[in-house]
Amino acid sequence: GAEIAALPCGDLSGTLPCFHRPSVDACVMAPALPYNPLALLVALPMEFCTALSGGVLWQPKRFRVAAHAVEFVNKKVSQRKLRASDIEESMAADISKDTLMLMLERMWRIRHFELKVIEVYGLGEFVGAAHPYIGEEAVAVGACVAMRDTDYIAGNHRSHGHPIAKGADLNKAMAEIYGRSGGYCKGKGGSMHLADFSVGILGESGIVASSVPIATGAALAAKLQGKDFISAVFFGDGASNQGACHESMNLASVWNLPVLFICENNQYAVTTSYKDTVSTERISDRAQAYNMPGVLVDGQDAIAMYEASSEAIARARAGEGPTLIEALTYRFEEHSLGLDRIRKSEYRSKEEIDKWRERDPIDVLTKNILDSGMGTKDECDQVSDRAHAAVEEAVEFARNSPFPDESELYEDMYSAEMPIP
Repeated sequence: GAEIAALPCGDLSGTLPCFHRPSVDACVMAPALPYNPLALLVALPMEFCTALSGGVLWQPKRFRVAAHAVEFVNKKVSQRKLRASDIEESMAADISKDTLMLMLERMWRIRHFELKVIEVYGLGEFVGAAHPYIGEEAVAVGACVAMRDTDYIAGNHRSHGHPIAKGADLNKAMAEIYGRSGGYCKGKGGSMHLADFSVGILGESGIVASSVPIATGAALAAKLQGKDFISAVFFGDGASNQGACHESMNLASVWNLPVLFICENNQYAVTTSYKDTVSTERISDRAQAYNMPGVLVDGQDAIAMYEASSEAIARARAGEGPTLIEALTYRFEEHSLGLDRIRKSEYRSKEEIDKWRERDPIDVLTKNILDSGMGTKDECDQVSDRAHAAVEEAVEFARNSPFPDESELYEDMYSAEMPIP
């Protein structure tokens, strides 16, 4: 079979897992600094492979290299080659069919929801900004399905997908975007402010990186109250450069808080490539400065996100502190609806967009389900059909919901009623 080269990765403190996927031509190891026991052995499809300097790329366990295939001698990885016969097909044992189909369902709900938002925006049915999450569904779904309802998440401006991934009510989500009283925030928040504490959605904010300290504060509450819930925050590559993000990661490490910092690296902060603004090779490399694991994940693979998040969540619940997860992903649509009408020039090529579309996260998960025998094409098609029907129902609910009454203008601003002269 195809061979995969296992390369030495320096001084390692402890036994490290090894992962790869069938499309990988070579195995890339993250160099481990002597003081950092958190580096892992990782692999990535070759078109995405670069020299990593501390970040860890996570791939699904379903193609885990057998334990005997990697030898650790005096904390060194021996240089040897692994054959396809060394691979254990173990996805079925690791992730149930119900979990896989739940992930597919939530990804389709996000996709159909966003496609409908684009459609009704074009018809002028709501006003304000909207930032499609199409192409990034695997990140939110993989992470949120690994959580409990009692765990908390916080999002950003591109956060229709995060609440839906956590189990949000589509009717309320769509009504909020329409600015109707049947929405999550009674129509007063709009596209960038969806919240539902009942399933752990703390809310979102259009202010870049502002949700990072919110999720960190939620993790602090868990520790102070002695509870076992964890929190997670989704932010972009642009937000990774904000001071609030770094201050939060530093405090989370100092206080050993149960929080996941999930950076959705979709390559661009509006129109600026992260390669022009991030000083390190990978955003996950920055984890070393805060003494926490930095994990680089294929953000187009929901199973990879599920497993990486599950490991980080387990660490957090066990009192082992925070994790920085960098999900390499891509937004298929424009940064925000309407931006193409006002920007002066192109910032990414059609070839680049098409290349990423070849790894549509829904297609990736569907193929994994079919190839593993965990589901049939008819079952997968029915999941999409049900999601589409639910979104159509949500649009009708939003259209039929009334706008907030003028008398409610000053309500919900403070915990106590606001005195109005």
